[in-house]
Amino acid sequence: MANTASSAGKGAARSARTSRPLELLARAGYAVSGLLHLVVGVIAVQVALGSASTQQADQTGALAAIAGTPGGTALLWFAVVAFAALGLWQLTEAVSGGAETSDRLKAAGKAVLYVALGVLTLQVVTGSSGGGQEQSLTATLMQNPAGKVLVGLVGLGVVAGGVYHVVKGWKKKFLEDLEGGTSGHLGRAVVVLGRIGYVAKGVALGVLGGLFVVAAVQADPQQAGGLDAAFATLAAQPYGAVLLVAVGLGFAAYGLYSFARARFARM
Repeated sequence: MANTASSAGKGAARSARTSRPLELLARAGYAVSGLLHLVVGVIAVQVALGSASTQQADQTGALAAIAGTPGGTALLWFAVVAFAALGLWQLTEAVSGGAETSDRLKAAGKAVLYVALGVLTLQVVTGSSGGGQEQSLTATLMQNPAGKVLVGLVGLGVVAGGVYHVVKGWKKKFLEDLEGGTSGHLGRAVVVLGRIGYVAKGVALGVLGGLFVVAAVQADPQQAGGLDAAFATLAAQPYGAVLLVAVGLGFAAYGLYSFARARFARM
């Protein structure tokens, strides 16, 4: 019976992957993700230059900024649907059984990520999002020794994800995600944007993961935080403003690359 259910699930996944409307919505999810990275990058640069100190340079801050523009609420409702579709698309890749185990695990991880972005977008558009969620969850976990270990492991996992992004960008492995779109002057620009974007995002993720590791080692949940805290840590370093501007521009580059990915992604 278990094999029958598994076969039925794989068949449903393969059927979903032939759905043109689902594919188009999934591609829109990449475009919306690109918009978020672009806005996060702009806010990070503004914070570095001292002109946006009250804005969060993270996904929540970007979503709030978008919501405050004309038509922003409607765009965010569409983003909820697009992220859900992209999460579902990644889930179909994870369960369809036609790929290597490592690829399926990565697809499952991406499915969780995009669904989480959809939930965050829904919270922002409905006004139910709250700040300090990372620290609150970390504080809850760190009430016992096993929780501290878990927080540390999460931090190490995020650091590993940062290294993965840096390597993927530096070695241009992101080209494996694309089907065309890299020829000519525009195509070369896409490659440059992707390379810069992946490296910059990897640096930010490395700092973010490091904050969680420090929080676990020092048993201090206040040390943990989201992307906004990672940017603040970069800004506090020598030549921090320059670092933050560079990473912010890198995030913007990743956003522009994501627009190209929406069109040329290997689906």
